[in-house]
Order: sequence, then structure tokens, then C-alpha cells
Amino acid sequence: MTEELAKAIGEFGFPIIAALGLGYFVYYIWKWVTLSIKPIISDCMGTLVTLIDKVRMLDNDMIRLTQKLNMVLDLQRAEEHKKLMEYEQQQKDRFVSVDVDDSEK
Repeated sequence: MTEELAKAIGEFGFPIIAALGLGYFVYYIWKWVTLSIKPIISDCMGTLVTLIDKVRMLDNDMIRLTQKLNMVLDLQRAEEHKKLMEYEQQQKDRFVSVDVDDSEK
């Protein structure tokens, strides 16, 4: 093998033999990638698309839940405000009736 390689280098020159060796290396890597790696990457792409869709659905669900939570909190605040206003009105009515009672005496 080494004698044949030395004979080929002597006949064609080192650059030509090196170029042929690199050409074979590129061919071998290309075959390996297309036969071994490309199918695995295709499967991963399908999985990635599925995961992206699930993340989008979860994001939409989070947005809906946030809107519902904000609405519930707003309703609670409005109810608390209404109760506070009613309490204040009752206090004012109580003071007014006390003043009226005091002025009649």
C-alpha cells in the first residue's frame, strides 16, 4: 500500500494525490451525513414542530387565564369598593340622624 502510494506520488505529484484523498474524504462525509444524520435531523424537526405548537397552545392558555384572573380581581375590587361606599353612606346617615335628634331636643 505504501509502495503504491509512493509510486502514485512520484508519478502524479503530491498535490494531485492529496486532492484525490481530500475528495474521497468529502465524498465519505457527504454519504455519512446523508445516510446517517439527515434522517435523524428530519425526525428531530418533526418533534421540534410539535413542541413549538404545544408551547404556543400553552402560551395562549396562559393569556386566557391571565385575562380571567384580572377580570375576577377587578370584580372583587369593585365589590369591595361598593361595600366600602355603602358602609360610608351608613355612617353618614347615622351621623345625620344623630344631629337631627340632637337638634329636636
